[in-house]
Order: sequence, then C-alpha cells, then structure tokens
Amino acid sequence: MVTTLSANVYGMATAPTVAPERSNQVVPKTYPNYKVIVLNDDFNTFQHVAECLMKYIPGMSGDRAWDLTNQVHYEGQAIVWVGPQEPAELYHQQLRRAGLTMAPLEAA
Repeated sequence: MVTTLSANVYGMATAPTVAPERSNQVVPKTYPNYKVIVLNDDFNTFQHVAECLMKYIPGMSGDRAWDLTNQVHYEGQAIVWVGPQEPAELYHQQLRRAGLTMAPLEAA
C-alpha cells in the first residue's frame, strides 16, 4: 500500500517566504541653496553698494542694484543672490572684500 501525504500537510512544511518589496526608484537629493545677504552699515555709500552689486553679482542690472541698495538702507538687509554654495561663497567673499557688511551665508 502506497501512502501519500495530503497537500495540506506538505504545503505547511514549505510555506513560501515573502520578501519585502524593494524600490528601485532613485530619488535625487538636491543641494541646498544659500543666501548672500548684505547688511546696512554707517560707512558704505549707496553708490559703492550698488556698484559692488553690479560688479560681483552676475546679471545684476543697475535698477535691481539700486532697489537692493535701498532695501539694505531702509530695511537693514537685503538678499542679493540665492544659489548653490560655491558661487554663493565666492560672491559673499568678493562683496566682503569690497568693504560691504555681510551676514553669514545661510541655507535658503
């Protein structure tokens, strides 16, 4: 006489293992932008601040430079550029070396 195991008993011994689903999707992380901020002071002239902004900030128009210079004077500070860390560090350093009073770089 041949004995056969029932499917139920055999199936219990070899229960399938369920692996957690893995996501193959890569989510790119962007680097943070940094703000270059000029602060008001009592020794830089409007003319000097506007000229420095036009000289060191790429694409800065005369009208925009004067608007930002007025903002620095009347509000105490102005964000003059926002972007990646390396150019932000360069513009910050150039403006500081030109004598402008600068806030520390901060992530945007």
